[in-house]
Amino acid sequence: MDKIKDSIPFLILKSARPRQWMKNFALYASLIFSGFFFYDPIDGRPYFVTVTMAFIIFSMLTSGIYIVNDIIDAESDRLHPFKKKRPIASGKLPVPIAIFTAIVLFTLVFLTSFWLSDFFKVLMATYFALQIVYAKFTKHIPIFDVVSIATGFLIRIYAGAVVVNLHMSVWFLLTVISASLFLAVGKRQSERTLLTGSDAGVGAALGSTRKTLKRYSQRLLDQYTGMFANATWLTYALFTFQDENVHPPENLLGLYGILPRSFQSTKLLMLTVPLVIFGVMRYLQLVYEKNEGESPEKVLVSDKPLLFTGFFFISAVVVIIYVLG
Repeated sequence: MDKIKDSIPFLILKSARPRQWMKNFALYASLIFSGFFFYDPIDGRPYFVTVTMAFIIFSMLTSGIYIVNDIIDAESDRLHPFKKKRPIASGKLPVPIAIFTAIVLFTLVFLTSFWLSDFFKVLMATYFALQIVYAKFTKHIPIFDVVSIATGFLIRIYAGAVVVNLHMSVWFLLTVISASLFLAVGKRQSERTLLTGSDAGVGAALGSTRKTLKRYSQRLLDQYTGMFANATWLTYALFTFQDENVHPPENLLGLYGILPRSFQSTKLLMLTVPLVIFGVMRYLQLVYEKNEGESPEKVLVSDKPLLFTGFFFISAVVVIIYVLG
C-alpha cells in the first residue's frame, strides 16, 4: 500500500485534488434551476451532455491550477503542519514532473474546449488568471482573499450557463455570491481558531502561511459570518419567491384546493427554503463548535446532517421543477 501511495501516478492524482472537483458541480446549478436539465434540442446536443463536458474540462483546468499553486506555495507549505505533507511540498513529487503534468492538463483543456462557447473559453481564462493572482497576491490581502474565492464560484455558475446559453436570475446569482462568501469566511474562522489554539508551534506555522489571518479579528469574522449567513438564505428565499414557472399540476388542483388559503401558493420552490436555513445553521454549528470549516468540501460530504439536508434539498428541487412543474 505504501508503494502505491509513493508512486508517481498516485502523487500526481493527489496533487490534482479530485475531491475539489465537487466545487465544479456548480456548473450544473443554472441548468437544474432553469428547468432545462433534460432538454434535448433538435439541432444540437442534449444540454446535460454539453454541461457535463464543460464540467470535465473545468475539472482538468482546476487540477492544473492546483498543481501550479502547489509549486508556487511549496516553500510556505513546508512550514504548514498539514500542507507540508502535500506531494510537491514534501519533495515526493519532483517539480519537473509536476510542471509537465500541469502543461498536459492545460493542453487538454485547450484542445477539448474548441467546440464549446467562446464565452466559456473567456471564463476559463478569467478563472485561470484569477487563481494565479490569488496565489501570488490577493490571498495575502484581507477582504480581497474571500472576494476572490466568491468570484471563483460565480465564474463556475456562469460557465455552466453560457455553454447552453441560459438566462440566470439576479437573485440566484446573489445567492451564489452570498453562499460562497459565507463558506470562505467560515474557512477563515476555522483557520484562525487553529492559529490561536493552544499549540503555539501550529499557530506560528499557520500565521506564516496565511498572513491575512492576523488581519482578521475574531469580532470582525463573527460579523462577516453572520452577515453572509443571513444573506445566503434571504437571497435564496427571494429567488424562490420570484420564481413563476412552478404551479400545482392539474391532477393535484383538487387536493390543493382543500388547503386553507394560508397554505396556498404557486411559489412551490419556497418549500425548500427551510432546508437552506437548516443547512446554514448546521454549517455555522460545525464552524463554531467543531472548527471544521477549514475545508468546506470535506465538511459537505462528511457531515451526515448536511448530507441528508443536501439530498432532500436536491430531491425537492427536482420534484418541484421537473415533476410538479
